[in-house]
Order: sequence, then C-alpha cells, then structure tokens
Amino acid sequence: MHRFNTHRQPPTDAQLALIEQQIGREPRGIEAVACATDTGLPLVLQMRTLVADQPFPTLYWLCGRDLCRAIGRIEDSGWVKQIEQALQDDEDLRETYLAQQQRYVERRWALMREEDRQRIEQLGFTELFDRYGIGGIAQWDKVRCLHMQYAHWLAEGDNIIGERLEQAFSPSTLDMKL
Repeated sequence: MHRFNTHRQPPTDAQLALIEQQIGREPRGIEAVACATDTGLPLVLQMRTLVADQPFPTLYWLCGRDLCRAIGRIEDSGWVKQIEQALQDDEDLRETYLAQQQRYVERRWALMREEDRQRIEQLGFTELFDRYGIGGIAQWDKVRCLHMQYAHWLAEGDNIIGERLEQAFSPSTLDMKL
C-alpha cells in the first residue's frame, strides 16, 4: 500500500513537538499517531472524539505539512468535483464509498474511550456520531475534504477516494519533511 508505519501509538514528546510545528499550535485531542514516516515524522493523527465537551467527529487528521500542501493543490485543481461526479455516475464506486462511510462510523465508535462514549450520550451527541462520516460529513455521497479521505486511507487502507488520490497523484512518494 504505502511505505509508512501505521502502528497506532501515543505520540512521543518529540512527536508532539513536531506536530506543534506542523500545525502551528499546541495540539489538542490526539489519541495516537496513526501513521508516521519510518523516521517517526507524524503524518496522520487519530483524534479524540470529544475535547472539552465539544464533539470532534473526525477520526483521522492529516498533519504532514508536505502532504497537506500537495493535497491542497489537488483540491484547488477541481479534483473534488470530478470525484463527486464519479460517485454519482458509478454505482459500484458509490456503493463502495457508502459502505466505507459506515465502517468509518463503526471504527470511530470502536476506538472511542468509554468515558467519551458516556459523555457523548449525556450531551445528546450520539446521533451526530452515527450520522457524520469521513471528515465529519453528513452527506455520505459527497467528498468534503481530500485531506480527511487521504488520512483515512493512510491510517486504515479502507478509503476508495484516498486510494484513487494515491493512484492519480502519488502523494506518498513525496519527500516528507517537517
């Protein structure tokens, strides 16, 4: 699939410092580094679903600066509209994508801390976490953000949009630096 380490581990102090440099602020709500380079540079973060009683339905967050820039350029090129049109035109692609959205929701629940699950229920956010798919999108036949799709593909390998992104543009071949 790709040449990265996908063993979920809590970030080290050194990785937290790198993440802060990557995103330009002190990181909050990180459960684990879901994907890193062989040298330990974080690329994808597994996020906590509840931070300061605020819901955060995005399970995987792309933090690798080089990847974020490259994927931003792809978004700017209009590729999101192209892939959304493909989802409308290709029933098999759409069915695969919708099934992946459901698995994403199930995975988010499975990885959630028990205390967060209970608090989400108390706060009335359960329906939100059942409804929001990849990247926190409610319309599962749309592609809100290529960054989230690619992060999901890097972390899980179960994302047809991320897979197609890799096939078309090969972002994983970038020389990853801070």
